[in-house]
Amino acid sequence: MNQADNAWVLASSALVLLMTPGLAMFYGGMTRSKNVLSTMMHSFFLMAMASIIWMFYGFSLAFAPDAVSGWLGGSHYFFLNNIGAGLFPDLVDPSKTMTIPGTTFMIFQCMFAVITPALISGAFAERMKFSSFVLFMLLWITFVYCPIAHWVWGPGGWLSGMGALDFAGGTVVHINAAAAALACALVIGKRKGYGHTAMIPHNLTLTLLGAGLLWVGWFGFNAGSALAASEGAAMAFVVTHMATAAAAMSWMFAEWIIKGKPTTLGLASGAVAGLVAITPASGFVGPISSVILGAVAGVLCYLAVLAKSSLGYDDALDVVGVHGVGGVWGALATGLFASKLINPTGNDGLFFGNPGQLWIQFVAVVATIVYSLVVTTIILYIVKAVVGLKVSEEEEVVGCDTSEHGETAYNI
Repeated sequence: MNQADNAWVLASSALVLLMTPGLAMFYGGMTRSKNVLSTMMHSFFLMAMASIIWMFYGFSLAFAPDAVSGWLGGSHYFFLNNIGAGLFPDLVDPSKTMTIPGTTFMIFQCMFAVITPALISGAFAERMKFSSFVLFMLLWITFVYCPIAHWVWGPGGWLSGMGALDFAGGTVVHINAAAAALACALVIGKRKGYGHTAMIPHNLTLTLLGAGLLWVGWFGFNAGSALAASEGAAMAFVVTHMATAAAAMSWMFAEWIIKGKPTTLGLASGAVAGLVAITPASGFVGPISSVILGAVAGVLCYLAVLAKSSLGYDDALDVVGVHGVGGVWGALATGLFASKLINPTGNDGLFFGNPGQLWIQFVAVVATIVYSLVVTTIILYIVKAVVGLKVSEEEEVVGCDTSEHGETAYNI
Protein backbone atom coordinates (compact mmCIF):
# COMPACT_ATOMS: atom_id res chain seq x y z
CA MET A 1 0.00 0.00 0.00
CA ASN A 2 1.12 3.52 -0.81
CA GLN A 3 0.03 5.81 2.02
CA ALA A 4 0.01 8.94 -0.14
CA ASP A 5 -2.23 7.26 -2.72
CA ASN A 6 -4.55 6.03 0.00
CA ALA A 7 -4.78 9.48 1.59
CA TRP A 8 -5.51 11.14 -1.75
CA VAL A 9 -8.28 8.71 -2.72
CA LEU A 10 -9.88 8.97 0.74
CA ALA A 11 -9.79 12.77 0.48
CA SER A 12 -11.23 12.51 -3.03
CA SER A 13 -14.04 10.33 -1.68
CA ALA A 14 -14.98 13.12 0.71
CA LEU A 15 -14.85 15.66 -2.13
CA VAL A 16 -17.16 13.53 -4.27
CA LEU A 17 -19.58 13.17 -1.37
CA LEU A 18 -19.54 16.97 -1.02
CA MET A 19 -20.85 17.19 -4.57
CA THR A 20 -24.21 15.69 -3.59
CA PRO A 21 -25.21 18.39 -1.07
CA GLY A 22 -23.75 20.82 -3.63
CA LEU A 23 -26.12 19.37 -6.19
CA ALA A 24 -28.98 19.69 -3.69
CA MET A 25 -28.27 23.41 -3.38
CA PHE A 26 -27.79 23.83 -7.14
CA TYR A 27 -31.13 22.16 -7.88
CA GLY A 28 -32.97 23.56 -4.85
CA GLY A 29 -32.27 27.16 -5.79
CA MET A 30 -33.68 26.64 -9.28
CA THR A 31 -37.06 25.38 -8.08
CA ARG A 32 -39.97 27.43 -6.76
CA SER A 33 -39.85 28.12 -3.02
CA LYS A 34 -42.68 25.67 -2.30
CA ASN A 35 -40.57 22.78 -3.62
CA VAL A 36 -37.03 23.55 -2.46
CA LEU A 37 -36.98 21.12 0.49
CA SER A 38 -38.49 18.24 -1.47
CA THR A 39 -35.92 18.81 -4.23
CA MET A 40 -33.01 18.88 -1.79
CA MET A 41 -34.46 15.86 0.03
CA HIS A 42 -33.91 13.74 -3.07
CA SER A 43 -30.14 14.24 -2.99
CA PHE A 44 -29.75 13.96 0.77
CA PHE A 45 -31.85 10.79 0.95
CA LEU A 46 -29.71 9.16 -1.72
CA MET A 47 -26.60 9.84 0.34
CA ALA A 48 -28.15 7.34 2.76
CA MET A 49 -30.01 4.78 0.64
CA ALA A 50 -27.51 4.47 -2.23
CA SER A 51 -24.71 3.91 0.29
CA ILE A 52 -26.52 1.01 1.97
CA ILE A 53 -27.35 -0.56 -1.41
CA TRP A 54 -23.70 -0.21 -2.41
CA MET A 55 -22.51 -1.93 0.74
CA PHE A 56 -24.91 -4.87 0.57
CA TYR A 57 -24.69 -5.75 -3.12
CA GLY A 58 -24.15 -2.77 -5.45
CA PHE A 59 -20.37 -2.73 -5.29
CA SER A 60 -20.25 -6.44 -6.02
CA LEU A 61 -22.58 -6.21 -9.03
CA ALA A 62 -20.38 -3.47 -10.47
CA PHE A 63 -16.85 -4.57 -9.53
CA ALA A 64 -16.82 -8.28 -8.69
CA PRO A 65 -15.32 -10.63 -11.28
CA ASP A 66 -17.58 -10.88 -14.29
CA ALA A 67 -20.50 -13.27 -13.93
CA VAL A 68 -22.73 -12.54 -16.95
CA SER A 69 -20.65 -12.31 -20.14
CA GLY A 70 -19.37 -8.79 -19.56
CA TRP A 71 -22.72 -7.45 -18.36
CA LEU A 72 -22.70 -7.86 -14.58
CA GLY A 73 -20.43 -8.77 -11.69
CA GLY A 74 -21.14 -11.66 -9.35
CA SER A 75 -21.68 -12.03 -5.61
CA HIS A 76 -18.02 -12.14 -4.56
CA TYR A 77 -18.22 -8.85 -2.65
CA PHE A 78 -21.79 -9.08 -1.29
CA PHE A 79 -22.01 -7.45 2.17
CA LEU A 80 -18.40 -6.36 1.55
CA ASN A 81 -17.15 -9.88 2.01
CA ASN A 82 -13.61 -10.42 0.68
CA ILE A 83 -12.83 -6.70 0.77
CA GLY A 84 -10.99 -6.45 4.07
CA ALA A 85 -8.00 -4.13 4.14
CA GLY A 86 -6.19 -5.92 1.33
CA LEU A 87 -5.21 -4.31 -1.94
CA PHE A 88 -7.77 -4.33 -4.78
CA PRO A 89 -7.05 -5.83 -8.23
CA ASP A 90 -5.96 -3.30 -10.81
CA LEU A 91 -8.81 -2.58 -13.25
CA VAL A 92 -6.50 -2.19 -16.25
CA ASP A 93 -4.30 -5.21 -15.54
CA PRO A 94 -5.99 -7.77 -13.21
CA SER A 95 -2.66 -9.55 -12.72
CA LYS A 96 -1.52 -6.54 -10.70
CA THR A 97 -3.00 -4.76 -7.67
CA MET A 98 -3.71 -1.13 -6.91
CA THR A 99 -1.75 0.70 -4.27
CA ILE A 100 -4.87 1.39 -2.16
CA PRO A 101 -6.94 -0.96 0.04
CA GLY A 102 -10.14 -2.46 -1.31
CA THR A 103 -12.11 -0.54 1.33
CA THR A 104 -10.78 2.76 -0.01
CA PHE A 105 -11.66 1.88 -3.59
CA MET A 106 -15.11 0.71 -2.50
CA ILE A 107 -15.98 3.91 -0.64
CA PHE A 108 -14.65 6.09 -3.47
CA GLN A 109 -16.91 4.31 -5.94
CA CYS A 110 -19.78 4.50 -3.43
CA MET A 111 -19.83 8.28 -3.82
CA PHE A 112 -20.33 7.91 -7.58
CA ALA A 113 -23.28 5.61 -6.92
CA VAL A 114 -24.73 8.31 -4.64
CA ILE A 115 -24.56 11.30 -6.97
CA THR A 116 -25.51 9.59 -10.25
CA PRO A 117 -29.17 8.87 -9.34
CA ALA A 118 -29.34 12.26 -7.61
CA LEU A 119 -28.64 13.91 -10.98
CA ILE A 120 -31.81 12.33 -12.41
CA SER A 121 -34.02 14.04 -9.81
CA GLY A 122 -33.69 17.38 -11.56
CA ALA A 123 -35.87 16.10 -14.39
CA PHE A 124 -38.93 15.38 -12.22
CA ALA A 125 -38.46 18.11 -9.59
CA GLU A 126 -41.68 19.59 -8.18
CA ARG A 127 -43.99 16.72 -9.09
CA MET A 128 -42.90 13.16 -8.12
CA LYS A 129 -44.28 11.40 -5.03
CA PHE A 130 -41.57 10.66 -2.50
CA SER A 131 -42.71 7.04 -2.06
CA SER A 132 -42.39 6.62 -5.82
CA PHE A 133 -38.96 8.23 -5.74
CA VAL A 134 -37.70 5.77 -3.12
CA LEU A 135 -38.89 2.68 -5.01
CA PHE A 136 -37.72 4.04 -8.36
CA MET A 137 -34.22 4.77 -7.12
CA LEU A 138 -33.88 1.38 -5.42
CA LEU A 139 -34.68 -0.34 -8.72
CA TRP A 140 -32.68 2.08 -10.86
CA ILE A 141 -29.44 1.77 -8.92
CA THR A 142 -29.79 -2.02 -8.98
CA PHE A 143 -30.78 -2.60 -12.58
CA VAL A 144 -29.27 0.38 -14.42
CA TYR A 145 -26.36 1.95 -12.56
CA CYS A 146 -24.63 -1.22 -11.40
CA PRO A 147 -24.68 -3.00 -14.78
CA ILE A 148 -23.41 0.02 -16.72
CA ALA A 149 -20.67 0.62 -14.14
CA HIS A 150 -19.61 -2.99 -14.68
CA TRP A 151 -19.63 -2.61 -18.47
CA VAL A 152 -17.25 0.33 -18.37
CA TRP A 153 -15.15 -0.09 -15.22
CA GLY A 154 -15.67 -3.61 -13.89
CA PRO A 155 -13.30 -6.52 -14.53
CA GLY A 156 -14.43 -8.18 -17.77
CA GLY A 157 -16.94 -5.45 -18.68
CA TRP A 158 -17.81 -5.59 -22.36
CA LEU A 159 -17.31 -1.89 -23.11
CA SER A 160 -14.01 -1.92 -21.27
CA GLY A 161 -13.03 -4.93 -23.36
CA MET A 162 -13.79 -2.96 -26.52
CA GLY A 163 -11.41 -0.24 -25.38
CA ALA A 164 -13.99 2.43 -24.46
CA LEU A 165 -12.38 5.30 -22.54
CA ASP A 166 -14.27 6.82 -19.62
CA PHE A 167 -11.89 8.11 -16.98
CA ALA A 168 -14.40 9.33 -14.40
CA GLY A 169 -17.97 8.76 -15.57
CA GLY A 170 -19.07 10.33 -18.87
CA THR A 171 -21.07 7.24 -19.79
CA VAL A 172 -21.53 5.64 -16.37
CA VAL A 173 -22.67 8.83 -14.63
CA HIS A 174 -23.76 11.63 -16.96
CA ILE A 175 -25.10 9.99 -20.12
CA ASN A 176 -26.67 7.25 -18.02
CA ALA A 177 -28.41 9.74 -15.70
CA ALA A 178 -29.51 11.98 -18.57
CA ALA A 179 -31.11 9.13 -20.53
CA ALA A 180 -32.97 8.13 -17.36
CA ALA A 181 -33.97 11.77 -16.82
CA LEU A 182 -35.46 11.94 -20.30
CA ALA A 183 -37.50 8.81 -19.62
CA CYS A 184 -38.73 10.32 -16.34
CA ALA A 185 -39.73 13.61 -17.97
CA LEU A 186 -41.68 11.80 -20.68
CA VAL A 187 -43.39 9.16 -18.51
CA ILE A 188 -44.21 11.32 -15.47
CA GLY A 189 -45.40 14.23 -17.59
CA LYS A 190 -45.28 17.99 -17.28
CA ARG A 191 -45.78 20.22 -14.27
CA LYS A 192 -49.12 21.97 -14.00
CA GLY A 193 -48.93 25.19 -16.00
CA TYR A 194 -45.69 24.28 -17.75
CA GLY A 195 -45.29 26.45 -20.84
CA HIS A 196 -47.93 28.92 -19.64
CA THR A 197 -46.96 29.83 -16.08
CA ALA A 198 -43.62 31.42 -15.22
CA MET A 199 -41.53 28.97 -13.16
CA ILE A 200 -38.71 31.23 -12.05
CA PRO A 201 -35.84 30.01 -9.84
CA HIS A 202 -36.57 31.22 -6.33
CA ASN A 203 -33.01 31.52 -4.97
CA LEU A 204 -30.12 31.85 -7.39
CA THR A 205 -27.80 32.62 -4.48
CA LEU A 206 -28.32 29.02 -3.34
CA THR A 207 -27.76 27.78 -6.90
CA LEU A 208 -24.45 29.65 -7.20
CA LEU A 209 -23.26 28.25 -3.87
CA GLY A 210 -24.19 24.75 -5.06
CA ALA A 211 -22.33 25.25 -8.35
CA GLY A 212 -19.25 26.34 -6.41
CA LEU A 213 -19.36 23.21 -4.26
CA LEU A 214 -19.76 21.08 -7.39
CA TRP A 215 -16.71 22.71 -8.98
CA VAL A 216 -14.59 22.06 -5.88
CA GLY A 217 -15.91 18.52 -5.35
CA TRP A 218 -15.33 17.61 -8.99
CA PHE A 219 -11.57 17.62 -8.44
CA GLY A 220 -12.12 14.53 -6.31
CA PHE A 221 -14.41 13.12 -8.98
CA ASN A 222 -11.89 13.44 -11.81
CA ALA A 223 -8.41 13.70 -10.28
CA GLY A 224 -9.35 11.10 -7.66
CA SER A 225 -10.14 8.66 -10.46
CA ALA A 226 -6.41 8.34 -11.08
CA LEU A 227 -6.56 6.27 -7.86
CA ALA A 228 -3.10 7.53 -6.95
CA ALA A 229 -1.34 10.73 -5.89
CA SER A 230 0.37 10.79 -9.27
CA GLU A 231 1.26 12.97 -12.22
CA GLY A 232 -1.89 11.67 -13.89
CA ALA A 233 -3.99 12.97 -11.00
CA ALA A 234 -2.32 16.37 -11.31
CA MET A 235 -3.06 16.58 -15.03
CA ALA A 236 -6.67 15.48 -14.48
CA PHE A 237 -6.97 18.24 -11.87
CA VAL A 238 -5.59 20.86 -14.28
CA VAL A 239 -7.71 19.92 -17.30
CA THR A 240 -10.84 19.69 -15.16
CA HIS A 241 -10.36 23.27 -13.99
CA MET A 242 -9.46 24.68 -17.41
CA ALA A 243 -12.33 23.00 -19.25
CA THR A 244 -14.76 24.25 -16.63
CA ALA A 245 -13.45 27.81 -16.87
CA ALA A 246 -13.74 27.75 -20.67
CA ALA A 247 -17.28 26.35 -20.58
CA ALA A 248 -18.47 28.87 -18.00
CA MET A 249 -17.30 31.71 -20.20
CA SER A 250 -18.55 30.28 -23.50
CA TRP A 251 -22.07 29.68 -22.11
CA MET A 252 -22.15 33.18 -20.60
CA PHE A 253 -20.96 34.89 -23.78
CA ALA A 254 -23.34 32.84 -25.96
CA GLU A 255 -26.21 33.87 -23.69
CA TRP A 256 -25.03 37.48 -23.74
CA ILE A 257 -25.05 37.48 -27.55
CA ILE A 258 -28.41 35.72 -27.93
CA LYS A 259 -30.36 37.14 -24.97
CA GLY A 260 -28.60 40.47 -24.50
CA LYS A 261 -27.56 39.93 -20.86
CA PRO A 262 -25.04 37.66 -19.13
CA THR A 263 -26.65 35.88 -16.17
CA THR A 264 -25.33 34.25 -13.03
CA LEU A 265 -27.43 31.16 -13.80
CA GLY A 266 -25.81 30.97 -17.22
CA LEU A 267 -22.33 31.23 -15.74
CA ALA A 268 -23.08 28.52 -13.16
CA SER A 269 -24.75 26.25 -15.72
CA GLY A 270 -21.80 26.68 -18.08
CA ALA A 271 -19.41 25.64 -15.35
CA VAL A 272 -21.42 22.48 -14.70
CA ALA A 273 -21.54 21.76 -18.44
CA GLY A 274 -17.75 22.00 -18.58
CA LEU A 275 -17.36 19.72 -15.57
CA VAL A 276 -19.64 17.16 -17.21
CA ALA A 277 -17.90 17.25 -20.57
CA ILE A 278 -14.33 16.92 -19.26
CA THR A 279 -15.21 14.01 -16.96
CA PRO A 280 -14.67 11.10 -19.40
CA ALA A 281 -11.63 12.79 -20.97
CA SER A 282 -9.95 14.10 -17.83
CA GLY A 283 -7.35 11.35 -17.60
CA PHE A 284 -6.54 11.26 -21.32
CA VAL A 285 -6.25 14.85 -22.65
CA GLY A 286 -3.92 17.81 -22.24
CA PRO A 287 -4.66 21.42 -21.27
CA ILE A 288 -5.20 22.89 -24.77
CA SER A 289 -7.55 20.06 -25.71
CA SER A 290 -9.44 20.58 -22.45
CA VAL A 291 -10.04 24.27 -23.18
CA ILE A 292 -11.39 23.47 -26.65
CA LEU A 293 -13.53 20.68 -25.23
CA GLY A 294 -14.94 22.95 -22.50
CA ALA A 295 -15.60 25.94 -24.77
CA VAL A 296 -17.59 23.80 -27.19
CA ALA A 297 -19.50 22.18 -24.32
CA GLY A 298 -20.68 25.54 -22.97
CA VAL A 299 -22.19 26.59 -26.30
CA LEU A 300 -23.64 23.16 -27.14
CA CYS A 301 -25.33 22.77 -23.76
CA TYR A 302 -26.73 26.31 -23.83
CA LEU A 303 -28.27 25.70 -27.27
CA ALA A 304 -29.67 22.37 -26.06
CA VAL A 305 -31.35 24.08 -23.10
CA LEU A 306 -32.82 26.71 -25.44
CA ALA A 307 -34.22 23.96 -27.66
CA LYS A 308 -36.09 22.28 -24.78
CA SER A 309 -39.18 24.49 -25.01
CA SER A 310 -39.64 23.77 -28.71
CA LEU A 311 -39.23 20.01 -28.12
CA GLY A 312 -42.05 20.10 -25.55
CA TYR A 313 -40.76 17.90 -22.71
CA ASP A 314 -40.57 19.16 -19.13
CA ASP A 315 -37.06 18.44 -17.88
CA ALA A 316 -37.43 20.80 -14.94
CA LEU A 317 -33.76 21.49 -14.22
CA ASP A 318 -32.19 20.69 -17.61
CA VAL A 319 -30.57 17.36 -16.84
CA VAL A 320 -30.78 16.29 -20.48
CA GLY A 321 -29.48 19.56 -21.89
CA VAL A 322 -26.49 19.77 -19.54
CA HIS A 323 -25.59 16.22 -18.49
CA GLY A 324 -26.89 14.50 -21.62
CA VAL A 325 -25.52 16.80 -24.30
CA GLY A 326 -22.40 17.60 -22.26
CA GLY A 327 -21.80 13.94 -21.49
CA VAL A 328 -22.22 12.82 -25.11
CA TRP A 329 -19.91 15.57 -26.36
CA GLY A 330 -17.33 14.72 -23.69
CA ALA A 331 -17.39 11.00 -24.49
CA LEU A 332 -17.03 11.62 -28.23
CA ALA A 333 -14.42 14.33 -27.67
CA THR A 334 -12.40 11.76 -25.74
CA GLY A 335 -12.28 9.84 -29.02
CA LEU A 336 -10.97 12.98 -30.69
CA PHE A 337 -8.46 14.41 -28.21
CA ALA A 338 -7.18 11.40 -26.19
CA SER A 339 -3.42 10.98 -26.31
CA LYS A 340 -1.12 8.25 -25.08
CA LEU A 341 1.41 10.99 -24.39
CA ILE A 342 -0.88 12.06 -21.54
CA ASN A 343 -1.85 8.56 -20.41
CA PRO A 344 0.06 5.57 -21.80
CA THR A 345 -2.59 3.17 -20.44
CA GLY A 346 -5.28 4.87 -22.56
CA ASN A 347 -5.29 5.26 -26.32
CA ASP A 348 -4.86 7.88 -29.01
CA GLY A 349 -7.93 9.58 -30.45
CA LEU A 350 -8.72 10.72 -33.99
CA PHE A 351 -6.57 13.85 -33.82
CA PHE A 352 -3.63 11.77 -32.67
CA GLY A 353 -3.85 9.21 -35.47
CA ASN A 354 -6.43 6.69 -34.26
CA PRO A 355 -9.89 7.21 -35.83
CA GLY A 356 -11.07 3.84 -34.49
CA GLN A 357 -11.26 5.24 -30.95
CA LEU A 358 -14.01 7.65 -31.99
CA TRP A 359 -16.12 4.73 -33.22
CA ILE A 360 -15.59 2.86 -29.94
CA GLN A 361 -16.69 5.96 -28.01
CA PHE A 362 -19.79 6.25 -30.21
CA VAL A 363 -20.75 2.63 -29.50
CA ALA A 364 -20.36 3.23 -25.76
CA VAL A 365 -22.57 6.33 -25.94
CA VAL A 366 -25.34 4.61 -27.92
CA ALA A 367 -25.28 1.46 -25.76
CA THR A 368 -25.55 3.52 -22.56
CA ILE A 369 -28.41 5.68 -23.88
CA VAL A 370 -30.45 2.75 -25.21
CA TYR A 371 -30.04 0.56 -22.13
CA SER A 372 -30.70 3.33 -19.63
CA LEU A 373 -33.66 4.75 -21.54
CA VAL A 374 -35.37 1.39 -22.05
CA VAL A 375 -34.79 -0.10 -18.60
CA THR A 376 -35.65 3.18 -16.84
CA THR A 377 -38.93 3.34 -18.74
CA ILE A 378 -39.78 -0.21 -17.68
CA ILE A 379 -38.95 0.63 -14.05
CA LEU A 380 -41.13 3.75 -14.18
CA TYR A 381 -44.16 1.79 -15.36
CA ILE A 382 -43.59 -0.81 -12.64
CA VAL A 383 -43.46 1.94 -10.01
CA LYS A 384 -46.52 3.59 -11.53
CA ALA A 385 -48.46 0.34 -11.24
CA VAL A 386 -47.38 -0.22 -7.63
CA VAL A 387 -47.53 3.22 -5.97
CA GLY A 388 -48.17 5.76 -8.75
CA LEU A 389 -45.69 8.40 -9.88
CA LYS A 390 -47.03 11.93 -9.70
CA VAL A 391 -48.51 13.91 -6.83
CA SER A 392 -52.14 14.97 -7.27
CA GLU A 393 -52.92 18.28 -8.95
CA GLU A 394 -53.97 19.76 -5.62
CA GLU A 395 -50.74 18.63 -3.95
CA GLU A 396 -48.69 20.04 -6.81
CA VAL A 397 -50.37 23.43 -6.42
CA VAL A 398 -49.69 23.44 -2.66
CA GLY A 399 -46.10 22.35 -3.26
CA CYS A 400 -44.26 19.12 -2.51
CA ASP A 401 -42.58 20.54 0.60
CA THR A 402 -45.92 20.70 2.38
CA SER A 403 -47.83 17.89 0.66
CA GLU A 404 -45.03 15.28 0.78
CA HIS A 405 -43.00 16.27 3.84
CA GLY A 406 -45.17 18.57 5.95
CA GLU A 407 -42.54 21.30 6.00
CA THR A 408 -41.86 24.76 4.61
CA ALA A 409 -38.44 26.10 3.71
CA TYR A 410 -39.06 29.71 4.68
CA ASN A 411 -41.20 30.79 7.65
CA ILE A 412 -41.34 34.50 6.87
